[in-house]
Amino acid sequence: MRLDDFGQSDNIRDRRGEGGARMGGGGAGLLFLLVRLVASRFGIGGVVVLGLGFFALSAIGINPLSMGTSAPQASRSIDRSYDQLVGAVLLSTEQTFSEVFREEGLGDYPEPTLNLFSGGVNTRGCGFASSAVGPFYCPADREVYLDTSFFDELSRRFGAPGDFAQAYVIAHEVGHHIQTVTGISQQVRQLQARAGSEAESNAYLVRLELMADCLAGVWAGRTEIPLDPGDIEEALRAASAIGDDTLQRKAQGRVVPDSFTHGTSEQRQRWFTIGYQAKDISACDTMSAERL
Repeated sequence: MRLDDFGQSDNIRDRRGEGGARMGGGGAGLLFLLVRLVASRFGIGGVVVLGLGFFALSAIGINPLSMGTSAPQASRSIDRSYDQLVGAVLLSTEQTFSEVFREEGLGDYPEPTLNLFSGGVNTRGCGFASSAVGPFYCPADREVYLDTSFFDELSRRFGAPGDFAQAYVIAHEVGHHIQTVTGISQQVRQLQARAGSEAESNAYLVRLELMADCLAGVWAGRTEIPLDPGDIEEALRAASAIGDDTLQRKAQGRVVPDSFTHGTSEQRQRWFTIGYQAKDISACDTMSAERL
């Protein structure tokens, strides 16, 4: 991406100086690989993440959102190397989805605030969250939360480097914001409440996550940020790296499809591509799609 002449969003709240309780002893790096969201346990009303939060801690009965409620520790050194990218991408999503909302007769697009934090953050609607959660969206306060150190993990540990891989992460979380303000997330929560099994409940979450991938693809297809050759491939590589099947193989050496909450690597790539090619949110109806 070429960001030099692109503007910056006004909806960024820099909270990295606030500090926050963190897991010590280098544990955060391992958690980025092992920790995974079991969304059926916490519900959509909790947090909606990219696909890297809560797995290991939830598996042993610990809620990461309850961790670190003691007095905040001193903040780590703040790395501002990603600030321009975050501000430009968020501005571009605002421009893109303001236009989409007008086209669809949805009124004014309610722009979300993106909170930059370091180590941990106290959200207004979802309690405390550690960086181990990964990037996430809190439906209760309608805000996005991002510790940009995740981008380094995405590159080093998951083999998905590049600025457009990082842009995909942001656009995916903005996709969850769109689902919330349009009532889709609430409808899925109602479907989950009527689900007859955990596997059925998880299946609804998969459709919600793939829709967010598709909405990220719509943004990628419409953004006015000049793209470089290979940018879309970076996003697809990131989508593949955080598929349920890929993460489960790395974390536990086997795949359990009934526990999927975000979709396979192939599905995540496919729905990003559908949105990218269609440039239309109507193409992102994963809730009624026969094939995911």
